Amino acid sequence: MFFGKKKKEAPRPRVCAVIPAAGSSHRMGGENKLLLELDGVPVLAHTLAAFERCQMVNDIVIVARETDIVPYHGLCQMYGFEKVRSIVRGGETRTHSVLEGVRSCPEGTDIVAIHDAARPLVSDAVICAAVSAAAEHGGAAPVVPMKDSVKRIADGQVAADVPRESIAAVQTPQCFARSRIESALVRAIRRCLPLTDDCAAFEASGLPVAATEGDYRNIKITTPEDLLIAEALLKRWEE
Repeated sequence: MFFGKKKKEAPRPRVCAVIPAAGSSHRMGGENKLLLELDGVPVLAHTLAAFERCQMVNDIVIVARETDIVPYHGLCQMYGFEKVRSIVRGGETRTHSVLEGVRSCPEGTDIVAIHDAARPLVSDAVICAAVSAAAEHGGAAPVVPMKDSVKRIADGQVAADVPRESIAAVQTPQCFARSRIESALVRAIRRCLPLTDDCAAFEASGLPVAATEGDYRNIKITTPEDLLIAEALLKRWEE
């Protein structure tokens, strides 16, 4: 009897999560929101734990302000985050900081998963979907449909409807082939592009970004009200 050769499985890409955590937290009154407690645990610890648990993620790099490097080191030791390889100093803008993080990924990294440090409720499913799509297409980001009606405004007046089916709210992690996102970020900085996220750098280089399924619970904590919402979501999640 003939048995065909077993098809080799494609090697799994090496994935490094880059966590920009160098923001100023202006809308939190200047206090570092990432060290505020969410259900008794710092926001940043929740975020790091999501990537520590994810089997598709091999490494984590944190990008921080100079003054936060020591506290973040202490946090990682306290909660035993073994995937954190380094905590690097951020740059003058978020784009510069992300580039520093990408350049600090371990040798052999194939996919970079760039995730807002202030999104502590990201699920394993959201991470894995974006990583898998990036491995296939080169770039991917989770999105969720808009719930509200959206209008175009001109001169302070409602000018027209914007079809909801044509737009979506983008989340993180935004995942990319490492070499491509590094080049895209460098080009964006040289051209002084006003980027709103990392997808914008990729798109400005003419590279496609696949849309993957996001999660409405994957909120970004920006204001004190967001922290209360995250508390409620987390409690319901754990029930």
